[in-house]
Amino acid sequence: MPTPDQKALDKLNALIKDVRTCMMTTWDEEVGGLRARPMATQDKPTDGKLWFFTDKRSHKLDELDKNPHVGLSYAGDDGETYVSITGRASTSDSRAKMEEYWNPWLKVWWPDGLEDPNITLLCVEADAAEYWDEPAGKLVQLFGFAKALATGTRYKGEGLENEKLDL
Repeated sequence: MPTPDQKALDKLNALIKDVRTCMMTTWDEEVGGLRARPMATQDKPTDGKLWFFTDKRSHKLDELDKNPHVGLSYAGDDGETYVSITGRASTSDSRAKMEEYWNPWLKVWWPDGLEDPNITLLCVEADAAEYWDEPAGKLVQLFGFAKALATGTRYKGEGLENEKLDL
């Protein structure tokens, strides 16, 4: 696999740095469609990888055994930043990695901590991402909406940034 584009990774990190939870979408063969669930990101993709703790008994691992492709969707708390990441997921039982990402809040799901035999890490290796960001803020966005309504023209997203990132 090629080395991730550092500029693209830096942009991706800046966009999701404060977003703790994403929606992970997998293909669920049982329902014949997509299935999404919230996941807490443990680390940002400095090397193109995102890490999540999960339970070995989770149905998502059965889904990923059949099809490792996933979608990750992040929405910033500001309501102005959205990021979609595509990649491939795999599991890791690396004790060193688990120790690196462990935090006390995880005891809510795994009271025995890293001694729980069902805890594992899910690694998503990002292939590509796309983002929508409106750094100009809500006021500019509202003005654009009002202008579109007043003139009967389509909103053009003044100040909106949208780009695909190849990782």
